Amino acid sequence: MARNNYIFTSESVSEGHPDKVCDRISDAILDALLAEDPLARVACETFATTDRVVIGGEIGLSDQAKLTEYMARIPDIARACIKDIGYEQDKFHHATCEITNLLHEQSAHIAQGVTGERGDEGAGDQGIMFGYATNETDALMPAPILFSHAILKRLAEARKSGAEPLLRPDAKSQLSVRYENGKPVGVTQIVLSTQHADEAQTSEDIRAIVEPYIREVLPEGWIDDATEWWVNPTGTFVIGGPDGDAGLTGRKIIVDTYGGAAPHGGGAFSGKDPTKVDRSAAYAARYLAKNVVAAGLAERCTIQLSYAIGVAKPLSIYCDTFGTGEVDAAAIERAIPKVMDLTPRGIRTHLDLNKPIYERTAAYGHFGREPDADGGFSWERTDLADALAKEI
Repeated sequence: MARNNYIFTSESVSEGHPDKVCDRISDAILDALLAEDPLARVACETFATTDRVVIGGEIGLSDQAKLTEYMARIPDIARACIKDIGYEQDKFHHATCEITNLLHEQSAHIAQGVTGERGDEGAGDQGIMFGYATNETDALMPAPILFSHAILKRLAEARKSGAEPLLRPDAKSQLSVRYENGKPVGVTQIVLSTQHADEAQTSEDIRAIVEPYIREVLPEGWIDDATEWWVNPTGTFVIGGPDGDAGLTGRKIIVDTYGGAAPHGGGAFSGKDPTKVDRSAAYAARYLAKNVVAAGLAERCTIQLSYAIGVAKPLSIYCDTFGTGEVDAAAIERAIPKVMDLTPRGIRTHLDLNKPIYERTAAYGHFGREPDADGGFSWERTDLADALAKEI
């Protein structure tokens, strides 16, 4: 029996969090390469610490002779990311931090697995990927992670606009959301920690800045007299970003997805081109789950896909509607491959993924966003709902 009354908590981190700085750099490099070569193969990892950024991984290009030319641009791409995020502090500044680029040519053995002996395109690795959707919010996302992201995104907008000059880039949020009859109705705990300028001395100073934005973002009535606030609970938070704590690409996989409300296969997204099923199949699974819910086939839906390296078709498709389905989950499983080609090439074609659309995904979640006119967040469309319903 599913529980109907409970409290569930999810967290988010800002674009200035050390791990998110690294995700941003990795995805910006991916975008730069895809803009020049839509068939580029990229696996880019970034590490950041005090006054230093280290970039490593592998690149495969249609014209490998251009690798040296593209490599020369990597430091400038990293600096542009750091500048846009807003880091100009003494021990982590976009203009002065040391950038070490260790990217190299893609392994021929990995390349042969993806290309396949018959010229078909196999998965870039084995693995399991999950997608999830729920009708508890308009975005068909779990409320705790959706609104945790929204708080930090709004605070970043206020910081960058100059409206809140005392705020700095590094921040984290966490919401404990109360559910009644399976639907979110209020917030019992609000946690917000944000880096700030020296002029802000106390937690009360920071709460006075951030509280109006938090109230603006959360649904009306969710905050009441019983809601507990924890704003910068340890006190001063001036030293932040990679100077305060080292960062690494791919370390915020729950923040990137469903905030712990759904299973996760373990693979990170940022810095990986869409031949990597860790990324593209996770997007496809979200797309499918969202369309199942949008079609009215279930109130909640998890889709699992599995792959083997060098093998094009998924090994398995699993659906769970948690007892909320209007049809049998097995019928959904049978319908899915009839309405969408789930080979790596099929996913990339259906969702139009060979584009420079990934840097924007690096903060505030890969899911629950509005599809962009240029193809960004194409996996958030609900254009498959009618086809799924008709097939079933």
